[in-house]
Amino acid sequence: MAVEKLVGYVSARKSRVMMLVILLRVLALFATIAATVVMALNKESHTFAVATIGNTPVKITITAKFQHTPANIMFVVANAVASLHSLLMLSLMCFVSQKYDFKGLRFIIVTALDMVTIAYLSGAATAVAFMGELARNGNSHARWNKVCDNFERYCDQGSGAMLASYIGILFFMLVNLVNIFEHGRFNPSKNPLSA
Repeated sequence: MAVEKLVGYVSARKSRVMMLVILLRVLALFATIAATVVMALNKESHTFAVATIGNTPVKITITAKFQHTPANIMFVVANAVASLHSLLMLSLMCFVSQKYDFKGLRFIIVTALDMVTIAYLSGAATAVAFMGELARNGNSHARWNKVCDNFERYCDQGSGAMLASYIGILFFMLVNLVNIFEHGRFNPSKNPLSA
């Protein structure tokens, strides 16, 4: 009787953990999709008067796009790849049963892919954070002017995308922590009932 209760408790706990992981993956998916879309649609144009000939101003239109900076391109690609990874893992969790796990190999592969995704995503977000700092404050030593004084909406939208990406990174880290903690707790080799 006590063994059946314990098995029921372990099974209920595993299903709650699985639901938590699914929720965290869905939140990570939404955050990375939001970061991808917001940055990919980031564009702002301004017209400036560069000279005056007589009474007629000579104007030029300058457009700031995310494609103008390689860090922003890497950011969009990294968030799109992370979104695809999250979608793939969600589909595997929903359609592939736990019975296809061969001695923890599935856990190792999923955890390794999650860690690679976190590393790639955090590298891209950090590169965008650096470029955002440069755009907001410039660099007086290199005589690089501030960009955000003229393209404020562009910079704000880029900051929002970066924030969404960091939130996605946090959710991916939480997924990894839950998976690692629960794999150690319910490892069949450590379970006295599996003997």
